[in-house]
Amino acid sequence: MHFQHLLGCGWFWAGLLRLVGQAVGLCCACPPRAAALEGAGAGCCWGAMAQLESAISGAHFLQLEQIGGQLSASLLHSHDTETRATMSMALAGDVIAAGQDASCHILRFRLQGPDEKSGSSTPSKAGETQSPRCWPRKGRPGWVPSEKGEGDTRSEAGEVAVEMLCSVQTDFSPDALQKAVRVSADHSLLATGGSDGFLRVWEFPSMKKVLEFKAHDGEIEDIALGPENKVVTAGRDFQCCVWQRDQLVLRLRWDENMPGVPDKTYRYQACRFGTVPDQAEALRLYTVQVPHKRGRRPPPCYLTKWDGKSFLPLLTQPCGGEVISCLSVSDSGTFLGLGTVTGSVAIHVAFSLQRLYYVKEAHGIVVTDVAFLPESRRGRELLAENEAALLSVAVDSRCKLHLLPPRRSFPVWLLLLLCTGLVVATILLLQVAFPGFL
Repeated sequence: MHFQHLLGCGWFWAGLLRLVGQAVGLCCACPPRAAALEGAGAGCCWGAMAQLESAISGAHFLQLEQIGGQLSASLLHSHDTETRATMSMALAGDVIAAGQDASCHILRFRLQGPDEKSGSSTPSKAGETQSPRCWPRKGRPGWVPSEKGEGDTRSEAGEVAVEMLCSVQTDFSPDALQKAVRVSADHSLLATGGSDGFLRVWEFPSMKKVLEFKAHDGEIEDIALGPENKVVTAGRDFQCCVWQRDQLVLRLRWDENMPGVPDKTYRYQACRFGTVPDQAEALRLYTVQVPHKRGRRPPPCYLTKWDGKSFLPLLTQPCGGEVISCLSVSDSGTFLGLGTVTGSVAIHVAFSLQRLYYVKEAHGIVVTDVAFLPESRRGRELLAENEAALLSVAVDSRCKLHLLPPRRSFPVWLLLLLCTGLVVATILLLQVAFPGFL
């Protein structure tokens, strides 16, 4: 199943994130040749899908619902970001942190009531835009080009308003690019990383800088925020580091118990914290290691599970010869979602790292992000009888839904019945073969 861009065309890029609260959603961002995905809302299933029209980037808010037993997406709102390419995204309640080029833009959205659907777009104060004004799709009669430029919004139904709160520069390298952004569990802090290798931590959503230091010699690929103010960063310098403020706690070594792996043949691609089912106090960290160089016979990529508090490695398993591009963990910590540079999508069991689901070249080109449907009340309604649902976005301008059907389980009572029958049959056979056995 896939949802394509509803307006124009473009390439999905990064930032498919789960929705907070009772709603379920997607949120995408689209640079002039790319796009991303994410979601937000309350009381129903909402989402935002970014798209490209010519050289204009933007974000689309979508509503997801079950129609005829299948998930359907309908456009609610489009927010233009002009030529600013959104390459990373994080969501905290009704606030979106979008990494656009060298800066992080903080946007707030809200759902409008029926009495707010008319009127014209009026800025409430400097740097903010709201959009009760409704515009038809581009190319349809009555479409009106933007008069404002930056931060313009338009909506087909007028149910979503978006305002710009602030924008700060988060990367200062010559080829500046914010590559990763994460919000803390309590939504009070935001961490960014990019091409210059600096980890920067900000108060959220005011974006007052509280910490800045050089974390890696090279680009920061991913960030994970853990308990006790610990931060995990994965860089292209072959390092995955655990920090407490600006102090290095330790460098992870996934290959310590794998002597057959030469040094600096793998680098860390992604890192994510996850909970442990039925263990409220437990925490796990998951990392993906990919080959630094590819040969004619490519070596496998690896998944590693760590204790999320002591950071000791618990289990490492190969996860195929395709290079992993992105990683996601389900809300309950039961499943891991993977996307690859060749467009394949997989779901693994977090406990054993065993693969349960796999679609080869589901997209046919780089999967830029994956995210599980939230395990909220509304999310479970959309799941129906399935165990999990994974959304994937890729450079083919598509968002695809992957459903994990219930695993076949053998009832305990039936197993006991079969064991009892087997014991009785064995006794009877022995009695027949050896009269007087009993």
